[in-house]
Amino acid sequence: MELIEVPKTGRKLPDTLSLEEIEQLIGALDLSKAENIRNKAMLETLYSSGLRVSELINLQISHVYNDVGFIRVIGKGNKERLIPIGSDALKHIEIYKEYVRKTLPQYPKYSDVLFLNKRGTPISRVMVFLVIKALAEKINLQKNISPHTFRHSFATHLIEGGADLRAVQQMLGHASITTTEIYTHLDQQYLKE
Repeated sequence: MELIEVPKTGRKLPDTLSLEEIEQLIGALDLSKAENIRNKAMLETLYSSGLRVSELINLQISHVYNDVGFIRVIGKGNKERLIPIGSDALKHIEIYKEYVRKTLPQYPKYSDVLFLNKRGTPISRVMVFLVIKALAEKINLQKNISPHTFRHSFATHLIEGGADLRAVQQMLGHASITTTEIYTHLDQQYLKE
């Protein structure tokens, strides 16, 4: 029995959001509330860089390079990578830092953590999840989404736009190209349509 190989199960394709759905989600934020200015910066960063939620909550201010449009991320296995970030995300990070983050309680040990909660401590993964769930409910989105959905959408939209699979692999921080290849199946469906 030890010599018999088990059949490989097919990979389940992740839920993705269209560009319109992402715009609707982010557009549903009431920016008169300070936490939503932070949330907008977080969601723009999630989508424009394809970060994992753990990478987002641990993102450091000193790792955001506005001048060159890149962020430095410490990913799985403590691997470091540079990822391009969109100008919209950078703009909203700056707005958040200028008008919201400065007003929060300041603790020396969190001075370099970008996204903080109202108590001045790092935002939790659960909080990011709850923000996204609440927005999905608000716009009556009938999809089961999470912070990871933004990552899947980022990769899918890049590949649909003709991006190189190796480049997408590096941006996502996948150790193996086979992990990134799941997005080519989405791309084939897109081409069919």
